[in-house]
Amino acid sequence: MYKLILRPLFFLLDAETAHYFTLNLFKVLLKIPFAKAICKSIFTVENKSLPTTLFGIDFPNKVGLAAGFDKNAKYLHELACLGFGHIEIGTVTPLPQEGNDKPRLFRLQKDNAIINRMGFNNEGMTAVATRLKERPKGLIVGGNIGKNKITPNEEAVSDYIKCFNTLFDDVDYFTVNVSSPNTPGLRDWQDKDPLMQVLNELQHINNAKPKRK
Repeated sequence: MYKLILRPLFFLLDAETAHYFTLNLFKVLLKIPFAKAICKSIFTVENKSLPTTLFGIDFPNKVGLAAGFDKNAKYLHELACLGFGHIEIGTVTPLPQEGNDKPRLFRLQKDNAIINRMGFNNEGMTAVATRLKERPKGLIVGGNIGKNKITPNEEAVSDYIKCFNTLFDDVDYFTVNVSSPNTPGLRDWQDKDPLMQVLNELQHINNAKPKRK
């Protein structure tokens, strides 16, 4: 059914539109009585070999959803039904930004792959933090943080600090994103000295925070 009917229909839409259309359709379908319970029973696997502890966090399994799929933490309740051991939201920047001009997500049909150059499109740390207050209980959520495109490179650390402080109470771990080729100068922070600068600043703040129970 998917290959014969749904896939051709989705491929009539551009890739980014299809992505959000599918997520919103999934959200609607899960409002059907018992749909969430059925979905969880299908996709959630329990086995004593699956749980793992890393950096003091107890993950129910080793399969997580990477950042970029749910940039703004809008679909955590729905994605939690699919059995992931954790879900990473973002990349989140201090200020909202539109990202690159569309189209910016491209299908490589022969390779069963996609190319994206989204440009850190997101609603900004305040909107995401507000949404995370209603995150599903028991779901491990990571926060992927970055700098705004308009922020000068010499002020990049301040953007990471803002995101870190704003999201700190609502995520379980952070990923510091210095890899996007679509943010001018961002990859300069991959060099050892700049990278250690931002990581040391964040770790200093982290160590000063009250320890979670």
